[in-house]
Amino acid sequence: MSIIGAGGKGIAFSSYGEYWRYVRKICVVELLSNKRVLSFRSIREEEVNKLVQNISSSASCNQLINLKEAFTMLVNDITVRTVIGSKCKDPHVFLKELDKMVELAAGFSLVDLYPSSRLARLISRGLDDAKKCHETVSRFLDGIIEEKRERKDTGGDVISEDLLSVLLRIEEEDTGQIPINSVKILIMDMIGGGSEPSPSTLEWAMSELIRNHRVMRKAQSEVRELLRGCTKISESDLVKLKYMHLVIKETLRLHPPFPLLVPRQCRETCRILDYDIPKGTTVLVNAWAIGRDPNYWEDPEEFKPERFTNSSVDFKGSDFQFLPFGYGRRMCPGMSFGLANLELALAALLYHFDWKLPSNVKPEDVDMTEVFGISLRKKTPLCLHAVRRESDAFIDCSG
Repeated sequence: MSIIGAGGKGIAFSSYGEYWRYVRKICVVELLSNKRVLSFRSIREEEVNKLVQNISSSASCNQLINLKEAFTMLVNDITVRTVIGSKCKDPHVFLKELDKMVELAAGFSLVDLYPSSRLARLISRGLDDAKKCHETVSRFLDGIIEEKRERKDTGGDVISEDLLSVLLRIEEEDTGQIPINSVKILIMDMIGGGSEPSPSTLEWAMSELIRNHRVMRKAQSEVRELLRGCTKISESDLVKLKYMHLVIKETLRLHPPFPLLVPRQCRETCRILDYDIPKGTTVLVNAWAIGRDPNYWEDPEEFKPERFTNSSVDFKGSDFQFLPFGYGRRMCPGMSFGLANLELALAALLYHFDWKLPSNVKPEDVDMTEVFGISLRKKTPLCLHAVRRESDAFIDCSG
């Protein structure tokens, strides 16, 4: 974990202190502020437009669509363009290695359990694999950074910069505050955090909808009524999609992006439910179990978006029965970025297409088995037939 976490130099695994406060301030103020996320709106709209076109092509041939693959490609393309720019060469090799790192971080390692043991290091293959992945990703970023500096254009609008350019600017302005190695680690954090959970959340949302015909029809009716006669989807219109947001909330309750929140460390000895918790203890918060706790949720295993209709409970970190993005200082700084991708994509899927299961699969037979790791993935990819709406005048999301 020390290799994956880059020795505590990233936003996710840094110990609380001056460096972590400085890095988090950069993420919240410079990299992932609402203004910055809004500046990447055209990228989201262009990539969602491509998704709709690709699904339309498959629908015209009655091909079965692997939504896991489609959503992964969508979110990866948005994230790479946002973080390191559209000039990136062969990003999929980089993303493949980064995905390996995420899988290694989610797995069990003797080295993490016995960090001082030479024997544990000798028999743990994961350590060598982690080093190789980290070196490959680091070399890739070295090349991107070199290209960025060669093409540097000081006359552009700073709000339209990709996130790597923002970090390189800060590195030059605040000499010594954020070394280039920390820049690379933050880029790994942002691409990993941006591309890992969102495809799964989209897949879980569509899985729940295809199993609940009433909810699907209600969500589609809302989107189609709102966008009737429109020539393009505007992100400003998404605020009006009240029921779709309930669907997203209920999806996040049942399938939180990160089932276990970022580890905390107990800062002083305390006692909880007759258990003594010593100072320095690593504490894991199970967001998945909290979202299904019958003490707080009626029929917790049922997919019922209406439960949020007259509820003030939200996922902003102040309601402790609902923590898909964490809470407090360690709350996910990329929440706004992830939600922006999720909302636009889901609205487009509901507007443009009707969805059908393969002829031999019933709604109740859709496999909802979960694979637990750093993120919560679906074991069996969701594959559906898309049917293009006959009355659908194509909505251009990039206008």
